[in-house]
Amino acid sequence: MDLTVRVAIVDDDALVRTGLRLILGGDPAIEIVGEAGDGRAGLDLIGRATPDVVLMDIRMPLMDGLAATRALQERGDPARVIVLTTFDTDEMVLTALRHGATGFLLKDTPPAELVAAVRRVARGEPMLSPSVTAQLIATVIRAPDDRQQRAQTVLGQLTERETEVAIAIGRGLSNAEIAAELFMGVATVKTHVGHLFTKLNAANRVHIARCVHDAGLV
Repeated sequence: MDLTVRVAIVDDDALVRTGLRLILGGDPAIEIVGEAGDGRAGLDLIGRATPDVVLMDIRMPLMDGLAATRALQERGDPARVIVLTTFDTDEMVLTALRHGATGFLLKDTPPAELVAAVRRVARGEPMLSPSVTAQLIATVIRAPDDRQQRAQTVLGQLTERETEVAIAIGRGLSNAEIAAELFMGVATVKTHVGHLFTKLNAANRVHIARCVHDAGLV
């Protein structure tokens, strides 16, 4: 049986917060642990309530969602962030991912898909709306021809074991699946993943997977 997913909602629109609370509160496996109306209050809330997943609006007073997401990453907070917005652009999506967001969804995402996204992100899986995925694919297609060479150079600094873990992440495997496939403990896998974040200057698993794919290893 799945453990309860603890969720915090950070959005300056009270109606949006209410709607999200009603949608997510209908799932018995999701617990809303708090709400905040701006990025600064959101950081305080997340520090106190220790949610597993944060639904983070982008445009908010005092501190916007992108800055708050980056602050979470810099302080090493384990909460996984889904950026939730009414609009999306190439740069906004990439900035959110660079700052550590695990998901990026539009606010018109159907309720069932939103609940599923929260569950997936809680498991450490990236979750992007179809339009965002299309944008990222287009961005990759437009990238310079030397993208593969740059990725191979970056991956060249990894140990053999780290490379194996990076490739497994590129295949979409979870830490538990990697541990089983490579015959190592989950704690050891987490250590290797931490090294990958540092060596590849990656904000999340999406970045690691993208680097592996760019290098042609998957």
